[in-house]
Amino acid sequence: MANTPDRVRVRLSEISPRAYEHPADRGALVALRSLRGFDEVFKRMSGLFNERALRLMFLSGSVRVGPTQFPHLYDYVRDAAYVLDLDEVPELYIQMNPRPNAMAIGSQRPFIVMTTGLFELLDAQEQRFVIGHEVGHILSGHAVYRTMLLALIQLASRVAWVPLGFIGLQAIVAALEEWYRKSELSCDRAGLLACQDPDAGKRALMKMAGGSRLAEMNPDAFLEQAREYESGGDARDGLLKLLSLMGQTHPFAVVRLAELHRWLEEGSYHRIIGGDYPRRSSDRDARIGEEARNAARSYKEAWERSGDPLIGTLRDVAGSAASAGGKIFDTVADRWRGGSARGDQDSARSS
Repeated sequence: MANTPDRVRVRLSEISPRAYEHPADRGALVALRSLRGFDEVFKRMSGLFNERALRLMFLSGSVRVGPTQFPHLYDYVRDAAYVLDLDEVPELYIQMNPRPNAMAIGSQRPFIVMTTGLFELLDAQEQRFVIGHEVGHILSGHAVYRTMLLALIQLASRVAWVPLGFIGLQAIVAALEEWYRKSELSCDRAGLLACQDPDAGKRALMKMAGGSRLAEMNPDAFLEQAREYESGGDARDGLLKLLSLMGQTHPFAVVRLAELHRWLEEGSYHRIIGGDYPRRSSDRDARIGEEARNAARSYKEAWERSGDPLIGTLRDVAGSAASAGGKIFDTVADRWRGGSARGDQDSARSS
């Protein structure tokens, strides 16, 4: 597929992040967002880790993209914000670091950081994909939780000598890492919607695995690697897969490409580009229970694609969780809303 000219890139007005979020990512976020005041509390907690200091660190030691510094990247981030209808164009910093990486961090005014290793690895359309990926994190509210995750990882390393405290923090960090891996799958989809060039998204993921020599790689062969990884081996391989994810905030490249390929094949990308997607005005109607069931169902479907015997033992559990988890979330939400309503009535009577 040829590079998509700017003049035909479709703007997705008022697109809800639910349009591209992975079910496991979305289920967790909808549950959190449904609790009145939770996001504000979370943002205030995140503020304790000094976003101002983070911004100053990159302002002093990196290059801020703008009309006179990396002007083409400045155009890309503005274009991604326009296509995904983000209210404010985020700042983008280029950091001298040979390791390919990009991240969206912050809470009040999230910003994007891209390393020189990643910038130099990618062509123009692939850079659009990565920048759109990070803008997707911001639109979904991931940057707030990512900042908290980074802070908790640092805190866990400092209290490693306190056994109980370390174990408790590690449990929280492990849960957040699993959520964040799923959020990466969400934002690969956002990156694709921003650049509107499926081949560019696939190329970027392949380069993150094998480097810049794209002529030596083949998308079909890379997808075959993904199928082999998903179906592979005996129980020992299954255990090794689980252990290899410890400490990882990103899924492996073959998994990301396979998930993006499946999303394209099922037609979701083309439906969204055609204008068939949920708007932000409908976000308040999202039901927590349904999102919980969708999340559990997505895990079950992933496990069913695997021939791993260790994973196979979890399939029936996932089926039960899809139903029970939804009921639990619905009950909690109803009680929360009921309690809030009673509180509002009591306040009205007392005033």
